[in-house]
Amino acid sequence: MENGGAPYALYQKIKQSIIRDIDSGTLKPDDRVPSETQLAKSFSSSRMTANRALKELTEEKRIVRIQGVGTFVARPKPEAALLEIKSIAEEIRAWGGEHISDVICMKAEVSPSDVSLKLELPLGSEVFHTVMVHRDRKVPVQYSERWVNPAVAPEFLEQDYSVTTPSDYLLEVAPLQEAEHEIEAILPDRTVASFLAIDPGTPCLRLTRRTWALDQVATFSHIISPGDRYTLKGRFQRQ
Repeated sequence: MENGGAPYALYQKIKQSIIRDIDSGTLKPDDRVPSETQLAKSFSSSRMTANRALKELTEEKRIVRIQGVGTFVARPKPEAALLEIKSIAEEIRAWGGEHISDVICMKAEVSPSDVSLKLELPLGSEVFHTVMVHRDRKVPVQYSERWVNPAVAPEFLEQDYSVTTPSDYLLEVAPLQEAEHEIEAILPDRTVASFLAIDPGTPCLRLTRRTWALDQVATFSHIISPGDRYTLKGRFQRQ
């Protein structure tokens, strides 16, 4: 039976073995880490001891555990542009990743009252609505929900967002004049947590953004990212 000091030493031994493999390059970013069952067998430990080692490595940002997928070596946590508007695809490529997007929803709809207010449109106006999940390879890093003023980008829904992003398209057809950001820490609801492959108790950052183009409000967005996979960083330089 594992008690007293023994399990502490054993879970530390498992941790240090994984850290050595990461630091030596034997395990590279995005490589799969052995499962609890595999570690327990290799180190003649209980799964609880292996779980503790993996849990602490997750808390230390050395690994990423994705529900239903597996455990992987973490990439260095990226810093996302805050004051400068960039597409998520550009940000992911900048930190050496590979951008993949899942289009969850893309349609024209009657604007909800709160969205009409944010877009400064009359109640009952038509808006374009998209929901997307952006990944770095297998790992979801951003859930994005956006409403677009059709007057700014009338062909918005006709684009193929598997080869471009809404941000890239909008910046091309309606150059940005102004942006408004609001950032808060949140716990995601179950739907968002499911899309991001995280537990609903995982802290996230939510960026609420409005943009202006062609002398009118162009977009209103909610952008949610797991706090352990994404960092928002801002820099302002006076022209």
